[in-house]
Amino acid sequence: QVQLVESGGGLVQAGESLKLSCAASGIIFSINDMGWYRQAPGKQRQLVARIRSGDSTDYADSVKGRFTISRDNAKNTVNLQMNSLEPEDTAVYYCNAHIRRVSYSYIATEYWGQGTQVTVSS
Repeated sequence: QVQLVESGGGLVQAGESLKLSCAASGIIFSINDMGWYRQAPGKQRQLVARIRSGDSTDYADSVKGRFTISRDNAKNTVNLQMNSLEPEDTAVYYCNAHIRRVSYSYIATEYWGQGTQVTVSS
């Protein structure tokens, strides 16, 4: 089985920073995309940032210039550095990864972490 475990959420004031981390464990051959999504109360889950195996990245317009996603392929981890946080960033943040578990199959299965709460007070 594969697990994604997030850490680093918490309560901060507007303008402050937080760093989220996510570690994938289990039987893993390789990881394709890794990313972070968030879901605020009453809203749909949305993409925050994504990083591909070649290190190209995508960001939601609302976080461009403030958030930075990075990954460590040797450790199967993905991080999200969040700067200049705003109250609108308050949400549960979920780690997401598309993982190949064996070398003889190109099928990548999608996995989700359990979520970590980020609260930004004004």
